Amino acid sequence: MREYRIAAIPADGIGPEVIAAGLQALETLSQRAGEFRLHVEQFPWGSDYYRKHGVMMPADGLERLKAFDAIYFGAVGAPDVPDHITLWGLRLPICQGFDQYANVRPTKILPGITPPLRDCGPGDLDWVIVRENSEGEYAGHGGRAHRGLPEEVATEVAIFTRVGVTRIMRYAFRLAQARPRKLLTVVTKSNAQRHGMVMWDEIAEEVSREFPDVTWDKMLVDAMTMRMVLKPQSLDTIVATNLHADILSDLAAALAGSLGVAPTGNIDPERRFPSMFEPIHGSAFDITGKGIANPVATFWTGAQMLEHLGEREAAARLMKAVERVTASGLLTPDLGGKATTREVTEAVCDAIRSANV
Repeated sequence: MREYRIAAIPADGIGPEVIAAGLQALETLSQRAGEFRLHVEQFPWGSDYYRKHGVMMPADGLERLKAFDAIYFGAVGAPDVPDHITLWGLRLPICQGFDQYANVRPTKILPGITPPLRDCGPGDLDWVIVRENSEGEYAGHGGRAHRGLPEEVATEVAIFTRVGVTRIMRYAFRLAQARPRKLLTVVTKSNAQRHGMVMWDEIAEEVSREFPDVTWDKMLVDAMTMRMVLKPQSLDTIVATNLHADILSDLAAALAGSLGVAPTGNIDPERRFPSMFEPIHGSAFDITGKGIANPVATFWTGAQMLEHLGEREAAARLMKAVERVTASGLLTPDLGGKATTREVTEAVCDAIRSANV
C-alpha cells in the first residue's frame, strides 16, 4: 500500500471547517480505493497561534514541514490581525521557503451550478491559470520613509528575473501542451510596464519555440478581463505574474459561480520540497462557525494534491463524486442553495462509496 505523509494547517476562519471536510472525503476515498493511505498531522498555526506567541508559526516551522509529502492548507487572515502579518507570517514563507513557484488554479463550471455569464455553461469555461508564485509584485522588496510626514514615500518593487520568468513560462507551455486544446494565453501589462513586462513578452517568445505544437497569444491584463467575460470559450491555459494572476483567478472563480469552488496548488515542480494545496476563498470570517462554508474548493484542492502524489485515479473519482453532488442541486448558500457544509460533505462521501464512481 502506498503511504503519504500530509501536513494539515487549517489556520483561520472557515479553514478548520473546510479542511475537516476535505480530510473526511480523502479518508473515505482511501478506504474505498484500498491502495493508499494518508498519514495526517495537524499543525495549529495561524492567527490564534499569533495571539499566543507573537508569530504565525514557530521558527522551525519550515524544517518540520520538510518531512511531509504535501501540505493541505485552509485559509489565513483574521479581522484583528493585520493582513500583511498573517500573509507574510505563514502562507508566503511556506510558498517562498519551499520555492513553490507555480501556483496552479483550475477553473470550470461544475454541473448544477448556474454561472453569472449569460449563455455559458459546463464546457464553455474550462481554464487553468498559472500564477508565478515566487517573485513579481509579491517579492517583498521596497520600503517606507518619513512616516507620518507630508513627504512620506512608500515603494513596492516588483522583481522579475530571467530564471523566474523562464521557468514559469516553460511550466505553462508544458501544461498547455498536455491539455487537449494546446492553447496558451500570456498576460502582461507591457504597454505601461516597459521593463519587467517587456521581458515577460520576450521570454514568452523564446520559450514558445520549444513548443511548436502549442498555439499561444498574449493579452494586456486589462483587456484580458473583458475577454474572460465576453469570450470565455476562447481561453484555455493562462499564465501571468503573481499579482495579475491573483486578480484574474478570483474573477475566474466568480465567473464559474463562486470563490467557494476554486482550488489552488502551490507547486514545486522539481519536487525538492512538499507542495501546498489550498482553496482560494480565504478565511471568510463573516460565515465562520455557521456551518455553511462551501467545501467544494477544498475537495477539488484535495484532488489536485492526489494528482501531484500520483494518485490520478483517486483524484478523478473524487472529482466525479463532487460533480455528481453539485449536479443533484445540493449546494451551499454561496451557490444559491441551502445545504450545509456537513450535508455536502456527507453527500460527497456517499458518492465516493457508490459503485459507479
